[in-house]
Amino acid sequence: MSGPDAENFLERMLSNEIASLQVGPEARRALLLTPKGRIIAPLRVVREASDAFLLITDAAELAGPVAETLRGGRFASKCEIDVLPWDGFVHFGADLGPGATRNYDFGVEAFETWGPRGVLQAPVPDAEELEPLRINAGTPAWGKEIDGSILPAEAGLDRTHISFTKGCYPGQEPVARLHHRGHPNRALRVLDVESAEPGMEIAWKEKVVGRVTSAVPGRALAYVRTEVPDDAVLDVGGAEARLH
Repeated sequence: MSGPDAENFLERMLSNEIASLQVGPEARRALLLTPKGRIIAPLRVVREASDAFLLITDAAELAGPVAETLRGGRFASKCEIDVLPWDGFVHFGADLGPGATRNYDFGVEAFETWGPRGVLQAPVPDAEELEPLRINAGTPAWGKEIDGSILPAEAGLDRTHISFTKGCYPGQEPVARLHHRGHPNRALRVLDVESAEPGMEIAWKEKVVGRVTSAVPGRALAYVRTEVPDDAVLDVGGAEARLH
């Protein structure tokens, strides 16, 4: 997104502060929400120039809906929105220097760069290496833990993707109301469990209290009702599980 009104427009549309974002490699996490506070897409925003921003989606299929929603709310704002068919590349270890942005999804030191789709920039971890790290870090993924039915607070995104001191944006009222006056009925949790599969029900005291969303040997991510105590012994498909 670029243009003289790009900063002001994104400040009005996204859940986190954009005006204070400096030019450079920082990727600020934010959400694009419906007026009812449902998630259209999680984003990372990088400021490339005073009037130019890169919006990074978690999945390629989100780029179109994000662009369409932003164009629909642009009205008289002077800014252009283009979709770039780029891929992101995660690298573990030391900072890669200019252009590399710190990535917090995997619970270990990692950096991310981007480039045109199909052009591999360097050896990068594959999904089998990334998924256990993501699950262990409790990071939700689009299509697994996040979709249009999930509230930001259920996925823990209110702690990382939302400012409760900025001005208005679509979805602010229901998000703020839940934050200040209530709490979600369920929360995304990491489970210690020998074996599980996405979709499996989680039981506690013979009552279904959650469902697995992602799993690797020894660990799983799941939505679990908030009344379940941290020391509860759970049942997942006959296997004992505990909240991590």
